[in-house]
Amino acid sequence: MSAAPATPSTTDTAPATNPRSRVVIASLVGTSIEFYDFYVYATAAVLVFPTLFFPNEDPTASQLSSFVTFALAFFARPVGSVLFGHFGDRIGRKATLVASLLVMGAATFLIGCLPTFGSVGVLAPVLLAVLRFAQGVGLGGEWSGAALLATENAPEGKRGVFGSMPQLGAPIGFLLANGLFIAINAAMPAGADGTPNADFQAWGWRIPFLLSAVLVLVGLYVRFKLVESPVFRDVQETGSVAKVPLGRVFRTSWKAVIVGTFGMVATYVLFYFMTTFTLNYGTNPAEPTPLVKLGLGYSRGEFLTLLMIGVVFFGICTPIAGWLADKYGRRRTLIPTTVGIALFGLTFQFWFAAATGPITVVTFLIVGLSLMGLTFGPMGALLPELFPTNVRYTGSALAYNIASIIGASLAPTIALKLWQPDGNIFLVGLYLTAAAVVTFVALLFVRETKHARLGDADVTAQDGATTGR
Repeated sequence: MSAAPATPSTTDTAPATNPRSRVVIASLVGTSIEFYDFYVYATAAVLVFPTLFFPNEDPTASQLSSFVTFALAFFARPVGSVLFGHFGDRIGRKATLVASLLVMGAATFLIGCLPTFGSVGVLAPVLLAVLRFAQGVGLGGEWSGAALLATENAPEGKRGVFGSMPQLGAPIGFLLANGLFIAINAAMPAGADGTPNADFQAWGWRIPFLLSAVLVLVGLYVRFKLVESPVFRDVQETGSVAKVPLGRVFRTSWKAVIVGTFGMVATYVLFYFMTTFTLNYGTNPAEPTPLVKLGLGYSRGEFLTLLMIGVVFFGICTPIAGWLADKYGRRRTLIPTTVGIALFGLTFQFWFAAATGPITVVTFLIVGLSLMGLTFGPMGALLPELFPTNVRYTGSALAYNIASIIGASLAPTIALKLWQPDGNIFLVGLYLTAAAVVTFVALLFVRETKHARLGDADVTAQDGATTGR
C-alpha cells in the first residue's frame, strides 16, 4: 500500500523533456526553412525583381529599388522581436516558434503568387514590400526561439555546440534555395547573349517561393512535438514570468542589448557582402557596358555554383566554432575571428587585381564564408546567455535583430554605392573592416558566459552582461 503513491510522485518530479535529437532537429529544421525563405527573396532581389517589379531605364536604379525592399525585412525584424519575444517570454517558446514559422512561410508563399509591374503597375511593388515586411516580422521571432530551444535544452558543457545547430539553418537554407535556383536555371537557361529565359521571367522564379509551403509543413510537424524547456517551466512555476518583457529588458538588461547588438554587426555585414553583394558583383559584365558597373562576368548559374561551394565551408565551420566556444570560451573564439574578418576586408580588391578565374573566386568565397561560420556559430549560445530566463526571448531577439538593421539592412545598398564603375571594390572591403572594428570593441565588453547557468537569474540578469573578463 505504501508504494502506491510512488508512481504519481515520480511523474510529478520528472516532467517531460525534449530528447536531444528532437531539440537538434527542431531548432535546425525551423531556421533552415526560415533562412530558405529569406534567401529565396535575396536571390530574386538580384536576379528578377529589378526588371519584374521595378522597371527602369537605368539598371542600377532598378537594382537599388529592389534592394530597398530587401532592406525592409530587416527593419521589420525588431517588430517581430518585440511581438514574438513578448509571447515567447509570457506563454512559452513552443507556441511562439510555431507562430513565427507560419508568418514567415505564408508571406513567402504569397510572394510567389504576386502579379508583376507589367500586370498591375505600381500595386505590384507595394504588395511585394508588404509581404517582405511580413517575412521580416516572422524571422524576427524565429531565430531567438530556435536558439533558446537549443541552449535551454543543451546538456552541461555543450551549449556552444547545441547553440550552433540553429545557426546551421543559414547555410542549409542557402543551399536549398540557391540549389533550386540553379536547377531551374538549368531547365530554363538564359540566351547566349544573356537575355533572361522567357519562362523563367514569367513563372519559373515563382517555384522556390511556392515550394516553401512544403517545407513549412515539415517544420510544423517537428515543432508540435516539443515540450517547454525546464528553465522556462521553472519561471512559470515560481511566478517569475515578466508581465512586460520589453520593459524589463530595458530596465535590467540594457547593457546586454547594446553589447549583443554591436557584437553581431560584423557577422551581418560579412554575410550579406559574401552572398547578396558578391552575387551581384559576380554576375555583372566584365566588359564595359553603359550604365552598368564592371563585375566578374559570370552567368547566374556559374556564380551560384561557386557560391554554394563557399557556403559548404560556412556550414562546416559553424559547429566547429560552437565546439571551440565550449572548449575555450565564447570571447576567445569570437575575438580572433573578428580580427580575421577585419584583415579579410582589407584584401577585397587584391583578390581580383590580377585574376578573376573560378579558382580565385571560389577561394575568396571559401575564406569569407569560413570566417562567417566561425563568427556565427558561437552567437547561438552567447546571445541567449546574456539574458535572464524571463526576458531571454525578447532580449536575445532584440540584440540579434537590431544588429541586422545596423549591419545587414543597408549593407548590399552601401556596397553597391562603394563599388566603383571600373569594378574596384576596395572601399567595399574597407566598410567590412570598419564593421569588424566596431564588433571587436563590443566583444571586449562582453563577459564570458561559458560557465553561466541559464536557470540562475542572478548569473545572467541585471547589468552583468559586461565585465570584459
